[in-house]
Amino acid sequence: MGRSRWLVRMLLVVGALNLGACGKREEPAKAPATEGAHEAAPEASYGRVDQARVVAADSEPQNWFTTGRTFSEERFSPLEQINIGNVQQLGFAWQYDLQTERGLEATPVVVDGVLFASSNWSKVYALDARTGRELWAFDPQVPGEWARNACCDVVNRGVAVWQGKVYVGTLDGRLIALDAATGKPLWSQDTLVDRSRSYTITGAPRIAGGKVIIGNGGGEFGVRGYITAYDAESGAQAWRFFTVPGDPKHPFEHPELEAAAKTWDPNSRWEAGGGGTAWDSMAYDPQLNLLYVGTGNASPFPQSIRSPKGGDNLYLSSILAIDPQTGRLAWHYQTTPGESWDYTAVQHIVLTDLQIGGTMRKVLLQAPKNGFFYVLDRATGELLSAQKYVDVNWASHVDLNTGRPMPTGKGDYSKEPKRVAPGPFGGHNWQPMAFSPKTGLVYIPTLDRTAYYAVDPEYKYIPRRSFNTGRDFTAAYVAQVRDGAEMTRKGALKAWDPIAQREVWRVDYPWFYNGGLLATAGNLVFQGTTDGYLKAYTADTGKLAAEVFVGTSIMAAPATYAVDGEQFIAVLAGYGGAQLDEFLEGSAARKYGNTGRIVAFKLGGGKVPVPPEKDWDANIPPLPARMHADAATLDRGALLFGQHCGVCHSLSDEPGGYPNLLRLTPGKHAIFDEIVLRGAMAGRGMAGFSNEISEADAHAIHAYLIDKAYEASAKR
Repeated sequence: MGRSRWLVRMLLVVGALNLGACGKREEPAKAPATEGAHEAAPEASYGRVDQARVVAADSEPQNWFTTGRTFSEERFSPLEQINIGNVQQLGFAWQYDLQTERGLEATPVVVDGVLFASSNWSKVYALDARTGRELWAFDPQVPGEWARNACCDVVNRGVAVWQGKVYVGTLDGRLIALDAATGKPLWSQDTLVDRSRSYTITGAPRIAGGKVIIGNGGGEFGVRGYITAYDAESGAQAWRFFTVPGDPKHPFEHPELEAAAKTWDPNSRWEAGGGGTAWDSMAYDPQLNLLYVGTGNASPFPQSIRSPKGGDNLYLSSILAIDPQTGRLAWHYQTTPGESWDYTAVQHIVLTDLQIGGTMRKVLLQAPKNGFFYVLDRATGELLSAQKYVDVNWASHVDLNTGRPMPTGKGDYSKEPKRVAPGPFGGHNWQPMAFSPKTGLVYIPTLDRTAYYAVDPEYKYIPRRSFNTGRDFTAAYVAQVRDGAEMTRKGALKAWDPIAQREVWRVDYPWFYNGGLLATAGNLVFQGTTDGYLKAYTADTGKLAAEVFVGTSIMAAPATYAVDGEQFIAVLAGYGGAQLDEFLEGSAARKYGNTGRIVAFKLGGGKVPVPPEKDWDANIPPLPARMHADAATLDRGALLFGQHCGVCHSLSDEPGGYPNLLRLTPGKHAIFDEIVLRGAMAGRGMAGFSNEISEADAHAIHAYLIDKAYEASAKR
């Protein structure tokens, strides 16, 4: 494999550069945009969820009221009809075809026999939870070209259901309230403060204190993070909390930012936004009336560029406790002061009560990207304990007196490239963990991936051009080759004792990107895997109790519910997200394609209908004539490909979720410039790049791709 191939592959692994042509935008599954396929459902009311019902959720175990079932986000169900004694009888109940081949990350919400779920492009569905029959579907018609603003596919992690409404955040930054009975839009709010920046929404809204709370993504591109609360009934904005300060030359939007600004260099790179996006996890304690929000990575990454004089740079990579009525900060805890590695703290937050040191404590649990498992007092933010749950070399430990990690120097890449563990995928990413109050264990879908980091000495912020990470990936690659280092790429399911802060059992996987978790009172933990199984493990010992072959790689976390006393487990099956470029060897996506579905299981069910095997080499189009291009042009094409196309499109001739540019049809070759420069396929996710590259640049990329296509053809 040549150096250019290795470089592009390295760029893809670390998710480094500008999101380029991200391929097909699927058509709506079944229903027309904004109207819904309105079919009368068996119940007279839909989505009648309120605070009293969610607080008393254990008295209605047949429902899965929120994306994490309850406000505490434990992802534990008291249902035990399916248990270790009979889980071997688990089989197919029904499936719903989402008509997509992109990533699926949502957990369904189930209320009174109706299942609500979202898919990519922020589409929403309501199904009969017993049969999978569609009740309605809604497509918010996200512009296809908005895909280039998303670092990691056009995913959506779920909906919120409240008092007869279904709320969804759209990839292009809208928060929409739908009628839970019909799918008709009731109101829509534009949540973005600046549409010239690459903001997105991929996370699920949360309900707290009668408000709908939503964050955003975009930290890699150069944005400023914030959380916004809207009145659940009217959609009126209630408050907005910026997670990092703006330029202190201008007034602060709220008092917490004045304190935060003291932890930044006054001459920071304010034009790059700062980062701190709240793109995923939140939790709510109605007794304490506190909303807990995790914040994201820095923009740009290296503190030596972002805030040259140092500082903690609040509130990057932090957990914020906010009064949902006023939007004021009660306390904060920063997991990674001076964040420089993409160590977000937006990973799944769990609220529970634990007996620590002989005292029952109200605690908050999190396993963020930086590799330490944290137990905090959720009333005060006091750090109770922190231990490594994966391999970590950037810090030796967390000082319990100060709450600060103790750097080793191995993560300081300000002067030279360094190999750091964990890498930017983290020790744990967006896939939800689960907590079982029966075993007292937390179940974590861990990652084991290292990465090299290097500072880009020529960094400058350019809106909507390349990822504004401030990292030099060529220098990092050279350092990796120099060291002869192999990057680990594996994962595990770990059972973690949060009181003793130790691993109890683990299941190792050859793939690092597996599904989120569900724990149940049946002494079971469920997880979908890259090779296309739904697996059930005994929650106390980790023994494999059962597995059902689905034939589609699974990333999302399952939910469980009951209808008329019969328990079901439902999961969205579909590979993608940050890994859509590459279908890993041994993955179901590689063997069977990536047919996106909602699949439900029950006791006594049959075999899951498995998609036919995919023949990736069928109907390979003929090679085009070589273009007249010298070596310098081809080298320039390789560089431009890495800068603008490489995050989505692999140069590998192996299967992936985005279009294979080494196998373009004659028709696509004929209109290459129209596609790349003028957005001829913008509606399908491929925006034009005329504001970033010239016709000569497009010619160089085209010539380079054709040259690589001939190389690939010779190897087949």
